[in-house]
Amino acid sequence: MLAESLGPGPLASGAKWKPSGKNIKDPGIHQRQRGGKYRRQASSQRSCLLGLELKPELVWEDWDLGGEFTETLVLKNIHSKLQKLHIRPPLSKFFTLIPQIIVLSPGTSFSMPISFRPLQRCEYEDSIEFQTKDGSFQVCLRATIPCHALEVPDSVLLPLCAVQNSSHSTFLLKNVSKLQTCFQWECAAPFQLSPEQGLLKPGQECHITVLFQPQEALVYQQQANCKFGEEGDKAESCCTVLLQGLAKYPCLQLRNSGTKDEKKQCGKELHFGSVAVGQSLQKHFYIFNPSPVTASFSLSQLSSGAPLLGSEFSCDVPRGKVAPGGSLQATVTYTPAVVDSVSVEYLSLKCRGALNETLIKLTGNCVGPNVSLSSSVVDFGCVEEGGAVVQTVELVNSSPVEALYQWVLDCSGNSVFSIQPASGTLCPHSHTTLKAVYRPTQPIAHHRRVACLILHRDPMFLDLIGTCHSELQQPAILKPEHLVLYKLHWYRRQDLADTPSDIQQDNNVHLDQQGALCPVEEQSHQRPDSAGVVCRNPMEEYYQSCLGCMDPLSSSSSLSSLHVSVMPSELLFNHKISSILSTSSTSSQPVSITNHTREKLSLVWTAAQDSPFTVSPPLCELAPLKSTSFRVTYDPKQLNTLHGAQLECFAFYKDNQDLEERVLFPPWCVTVRVIGHSFQPGKEHFIPSCSLKPPRVVFPALSVLSHQTVLLQNCGDLPLTFCLDHSLNPALAESVFVVPSCGLIQPGSHQILMLRTTPTEDSPKQGFSLHLRLNAAKHTKELAVVSVVEHICMSLEGDNSLYFQPTAVGSRTQRSHHIRNLSRLPLRFQWSIPESEQELISVEPDAGELHPNESSVQIWSFSPLAEKTYTLKPTLTFWPIQTPGCNKSHLTLNVVGMGAKGSIEAEKAVLDVGETLVGSYRSIQVPLVNNSPCPVSFCLSVQQILLDEELTYDPKSEPNALQLDCDRGTIASHATMLLRSTVRPHRRAQYLWTISYQMLNASGFVSSPPQTVCEVRAKGVFPTLQVIDVWGGGSVGSLSKVHLWKLFSLDSLNEHMLSNPSPAELTYRTPTRHSLSSSPSVFTKVLLDFNFSAAPLTSEPSTFVLMFHNPGSIPVDWAFLFPEDQQIELEYWAETGEFSSAELHRMKVQDNHLFSISPRSGTLLPGQQRTIHFTYSHNFAGTDRFPVVFKLSYGREILLNFQGVTVERDRPYLHFASKRHVFTSVTIGNCSPLRQMYELNNGGAVPVRYEVDMAVLSQLQVDNFNHPLLCCLNPEGVVLPGKTAILEWIFSPLEAKVYHMDIPIHIQDGDSTLVRFEGCGLNSPTLGSTTPFGCSHTKASEACVQRLPFPGQVLFLSEDSVCLGDIPVCSRSSRILFLTNVSHTDTVHYTWDQQSNQQVVQIHPDQGSLCPGESALCALTFTSTDYPTAYQLDIVCQVIQEAALTRYHDALQRWKEEKARQQDEFTITDKDLTQSQEVLIDKEPVAAPVRKGPPLRKYKTLPPICASANCEAVGTICTKLTRAERRAQRETAKAWRCPEPPQPALLHLWVTAHSHCILEYPPHFPNQSNICPSSVKPQQPEASSSSTSLPAGLPPPTHGPDRDITMHVLTSLLSGILDDPAFTQSLITLASKPITYQLRKTSPSSLPSFLPPPSCPTIPSHPTHQRQVLLSGTVGQKEQHNTVDSEGTAGCWRNRRPTQNTPHTEHVPADMSEDVLLNTLQNLMIEAVRGELVLTAHPRTVILPPFSTRSRRTSKAMAEEEEVDLRNRKESAGT
Repeated sequence: MLAESLGPGPLASGAKWKPSGKNIKDPGIHQRQRGGKYRRQASSQRSCLLGLELKPELVWEDWDLGGEFTETLVLKNIHSKLQKLHIRPPLSKFFTLIPQIIVLSPGTSFSMPISFRPLQRCEYEDSIEFQTKDGSFQVCLRATIPCHALEVPDSVLLPLCAVQNSSHSTFLLKNVSKLQTCFQWECAAPFQLSPEQGLLKPGQECHITVLFQPQEALVYQQQANCKFGEEGDKAESCCTVLLQGLAKYPCLQLRNSGTKDEKKQCGKELHFGSVAVGQSLQKHFYIFNPSPVTASFSLSQLSSGAPLLGSEFSCDVPRGKVAPGGSLQATVTYTPAVVDSVSVEYLSLKCRGALNETLIKLTGNCVGPNVSLSSSVVDFGCVEEGGAVVQTVELVNSSPVEALYQWVLDCSGNSVFSIQPASGTLCPHSHTTLKAVYRPTQPIAHHRRVACLILHRDPMFLDLIGTCHSELQQPAILKPEHLVLYKLHWYRRQDLADTPSDIQQDNNVHLDQQGALCPVEEQSHQRPDSAGVVCRNPMEEYYQSCLGCMDPLSSSSSLSSLHVSVMPSELLFNHKISSILSTSSTSSQPVSITNHTREKLSLVWTAAQDSPFTVSPPLCELAPLKSTSFRVTYDPKQLNTLHGAQLECFAFYKDNQDLEERVLFPPWCVTVRVIGHSFQPGKEHFIPSCSLKPPRVVFPALSVLSHQTVLLQNCGDLPLTFCLDHSLNPALAESVFVVPSCGLIQPGSHQILMLRTTPTEDSPKQGFSLHLRLNAAKHTKELAVVSVVEHICMSLEGDNSLYFQPTAVGSRTQRSHHIRNLSRLPLRFQWSIPESEQELISVEPDAGELHPNESSVQIWSFSPLAEKTYTLKPTLTFWPIQTPGCNKSHLTLNVVGMGAKGSIEAEKAVLDVGETLVGSYRSIQVPLVNNSPCPVSFCLSVQQILLDEELTYDPKSEPNALQLDCDRGTIASHATMLLRSTVRPHRRAQYLWTISYQMLNASGFVSSPPQTVCEVRAKGVFPTLQVIDVWGGGSVGSLSKVHLWKLFSLDSLNEHMLSNPSPAELTYRTPTRHSLSSSPSVFTKVLLDFNFSAAPLTSEPSTFVLMFHNPGSIPVDWAFLFPEDQQIELEYWAETGEFSSAELHRMKVQDNHLFSISPRSGTLLPGQQRTIHFTYSHNFAGTDRFPVVFKLSYGREILLNFQGVTVERDRPYLHFASKRHVFTSVTIGNCSPLRQMYELNNGGAVPVRYEVDMAVLSQLQVDNFNHPLLCCLNPEGVVLPGKTAILEWIFSPLEAKVYHMDIPIHIQDGDSTLVRFEGCGLNSPTLGSTTPFGCSHTKASEACVQRLPFPGQVLFLSEDSVCLGDIPVCSRSSRILFLTNVSHTDTVHYTWDQQSNQQVVQIHPDQGSLCPGESALCALTFTSTDYPTAYQLDIVCQVIQEAALTRYHDALQRWKEEKARQQDEFTITDKDLTQSQEVLIDKEPVAAPVRKGPPLRKYKTLPPICASANCEAVGTICTKLTRAERRAQRETAKAWRCPEPPQPALLHLWVTAHSHCILEYPPHFPNQSNICPSSVKPQQPEASSSSTSLPAGLPPPTHGPDRDITMHVLTSLLSGILDDPAFTQSLITLASKPITYQLRKTSPSSLPSFLPPPSCPTIPSHPTHQRQVLLSGTVGQKEQHNTVDSEGTAGCWRNRRPTQNTPHTEHVPADMSEDVLLNTLQNLMIEAVRGELVLTAHPRTVILPPFSTRSRRTSKAMAEEEEVDLRNRKESAGT
């Protein structure tokens, strides 16, 4: 778009969204604005005008005042001929050129300079005109003023962007003017342009960046305005760019195959399982972006009370972007640090602009090593002094975690016991064999309880026992049972039996079978090898042993429970640090041992060879409750090195040696840990290389005694000593005890430290540091310790409030609520609900455990008991799992709920499903609406009722045809639920289902009585078809529709098709091949005959066309199944047996296709109609039968017996549609019984003479008391071929019963047929009880109105049958029919055949023609005879298309011309005698053909006698033809036969009526008294009819058929008027009034010229008709007779002269009035058919012409005539 500075560019601000393309630019299409109007820019393209190529305009842009500027216009001749141009110069003086005549040859060019001289600064415009002989054209000349112009795109489409994100695009801003232009953009959010302003030099371009930052998901379209112009001035010009952007909400999903049920967890879950302490495990999940925009996200931990050690989970993707449809893998690493703890973290996935936040739960549990010993006691037995015994023990690691262990035992010779290896690493699920060695140095019993330290686990203890004997001393051998004795004694009588003598005096202790002491009450269940009975803390036991208070079973440091103690337990030599331990730089330090028992003890120190540490004295005795000191000397033999040892001392009872073995007490062992160095002053100590794991120890935040283990690993090649330095922070450091606090670690080995403390509240939350001095130098190692008590904390969702939606009284509503553990301790919680509120609310789970930082979902249930608002306050109690029953905290949750009353209803109270096929199913949806404020839980029930009264069924056993998909559910408040149901009707019936509901309480039980929701109605139907019309063609084309209807038993067929099928008929619901026999079995008992009538051999096939109609509401699949369609096809070898004669006949019919149906199958939609053709071919003489099954899928199955008769051409044959005929019932005692008719049809090719056996009738009369029970009026007659004769019968019953009469009908030269006639005699019926004959027989079966055309039918009758009902004799009835030409192209001619019924029925007009789409009115007049008769008349209308008739006349004319030519011309030639002309034949020869045409040669053989084509029958065996016969056939083939007229199509009109005697008619039919009999008899057909026609526009004459119809109609109307009492009274009133009008005398000369004076002889004579009128008010008086002369009034009224005795006025003839009225009604009917009659139209106002002189003269003349006429009358009266 090009924008200039002289006008704003109006852009459509409401432009539609254009989703394609990034930037919509088109710099090649510019719009220049000047003065608000668009003008064209100078085009650089050349145009072609009248064969010349040139520019359409020249533009001067860079010009200045006072100068001359020249542009060149180039003309090029691209035409193929010479061009001569005349130039008209510009009209203004500013543009100049040299005028001249230009001549251009083809392909040459001419350059014409044009100069421009401006005088002022404005725009100039002019033109040059070029004229050629072909025309003229102009070239525009324009000079423009330079102005500011920018080129920008019309619109810019931004990329799709996510909400709260940004996208950008760029477009080009170009200065297309010659001026320096300044611009400034103005744009509103969410668009931002950069740069917003700038300066562009001429031709300079600038890229503008559009930033799109949407805040909502919308379609954005905004105009960005750019103001531009001179720099420093206010920009007056403006251009716009339409910015378009589409924003969508981003969405991210977490996908993980291991996700558990999200309903029970907080979002998705990533479970790491069990991970070894110190190890790491990684797991992945995917962040998927299903949205069409790029999503930016951040992945962070959910804010909570984070552990002091930091999170054990780490994610490698803290933030990022995911492309549309893409995914990103995120890895989470789990590194646990605390054994037997469960870690829970929540990662929050936040997507900028998204509507939700996704949480993923990270869970994992830390597992430590599980180490065990194969034995808890190692018994070395008795060893000689100086000897050694080795035992093995298994150390087993049954966990998947690597285990680090260390034995607290000096294995360098300072102990009599040693274990190898003393420390090491045990792989997961492995074991190692340890070697324990016993080297005693003194002849005493030794026992030492050695601790095995396990990192991250409690220590294990191994009891090592052995006894040393010498030659002089042999103490009692210490056995494991002695340990058991001591343990049992210790736990039972710790403060009583302290000595062996006390144990012996204890009556409750005795020896078991192994010699160990055991309490009496524990004998039954105490095992001798039990290591302990009471659970003790191994950490505390190890701690006590390290402090020098060694007792195998002491659990505290109280002196009252100790036996032997040593102080100090650790000695440091040459270590100058401030410590609670004994440190000195001297070479010896004292050690004190105290005896806490009441017996004398013997103390023995174990001396090690080559040890730098020695104890003196090595042996001593210690009195009870006394202490003694020993001196430990450090005498290193090697300088500048490190030394360490663990000195041990055994203490035992002095008198223990003399006791029996059974009461032997094990000795106690105390140890002293010593370290020292021999570095000389100034000598640098070893540089330590070690590691401390973990570097930070966090104790549980409880004020309880806790222990932790730390691994100090010597990573160097030199030994390492350590000691705890308390000098930096003595107060805090003394609160944590570390054992051992000093020691020596060999290269590559490790030391497991145990930390012991009780956390306090005043301890620093961030912890403090412990310092380990390494190698007695300034090297230290820091260990961070967190030992602080924290208050436990939990959070409740929703600010400690929970709100329930309104809930129905008695029902239950559930809501989820989250609680979270915000402390570092695992907590146990318990909900407490007051007893009064427990019926209202409940929670699941009501108790449980929560790990640190874990969230739990609580399901709360609310069940109101009344319609009110509840405020409940349950309490949450929680406490640490480590301290059950202590440190309990409480939180209160505010629960608010409201009880309401609920109900449901249906949108429609009655739902009508309609019709459904029986056996099928139909899915429906019933909308259930809950308008109450609370959800409703319900259960539904269905009650079924069959509405058909004629059905009998058991409601209990009748299956329910309405199945609900769900009978229970819950509908939210003010919501709608679609109740899906299935309707499956089991029978043909009207179903009514009542759906009721009942409210459910909280337990799911019914809490209310049933209430009706809605009713569902449906109708189970079977597929139904109905035959509504029939048409015959071919050999049965002349039969009436009623006859065809009877032949095919269509009444019975319709009755069966509309009835229910039997279960057997539904064996195969669809057409199926199910039989192996050629005669398949049928599953129906319904058998109907389809009688195809009879026809001569080789005649046209008999064609029946049935119009099938689907009256139901479901589609119907139908099929006509021949036997072959039901037979399973077998291989040839599988067919066995011989065929019967019936099967052979059936195969003959089937193979020769004698019966055919088209189409054989199909589908009819509801209301659809279709024609089906049934054809029977007359190829074989005889009677043919063929079974066909008519199958309606899922419906009826009917067996049709096709029957057809083919008659030999010389055989007389009468075809009886039925050999049983039922007469209309007749009243007994009737003096004039009904005359009835019976049809005889000639189905042969020769006339048939029939005769009714009168002897049987005579015998019948004799048998009935000589009463003529049955009389035949025409017992003899002849029936022409293909025609129908009517036998007239009079049935006169004597009794009210049914008569059966078998009457033979004889056929001359043929067979006789016995026909059974049945009739019923009735008593005198009630008024109006007689059923009209036509209606009783037809039963409206045959269609009165044809709906669809049959094949080839172009003419439609408005009614196919006319039922006149009950009429009196000698009466006339009229009906109006319409013939309609439904063809759009063909004109048809029609002729009514009235010869046989002319005396009774007349149709006018009897012939005519109809153009395409035209309709014609036909008036039918029925005149009953003077005898009661049951009329059944078939009136035929012959229809011929004009095109066929024209072709026939043309062919006939050509044939006649050729015939005349051949009679007058002949040709003699000798060249070619073989060529002969076509022989003209009038008709197809039956005998020898007659030779015609030119004379032949004398000896030329005549054509032989050829057989008629009718004699060529199928199956006839022909003999070999002779040469003459073959030659004759060739001549016959060359013959030109006379054209035959086209066969007309036949339309049948069935007319029925029942005439009654005049005396019987009024009493029996009082409601039809308006039909009055007349004495007029039917007219005889005239001999000839006038062929002259009246001129156009003249009214029809008053004689002929038109007059008759009018007279008949008026007669009926006037008779009705005369019977009206009101009209009779009006006649009496009018008789007394004076005459106001008198018809003047009119001579024939005074008649209008358009009415020819008819004469009386031309009018047919009619007998006078008399009508009696009973005048009201004259009862008892003499009846007056009003005689109406209908004979001469129509024609001779003009010749009648007024008599002197007739003072009354003369009336208009009745037949003329009838004609006028009939014509009026016919005109109205025609207008109605054509759509011209509008009954609601306003009446038209007729404006009379103005009064003129001529009218005055006419009036004057009429007045004079009246005076003359009056004078003549007076004269005649006077005479």
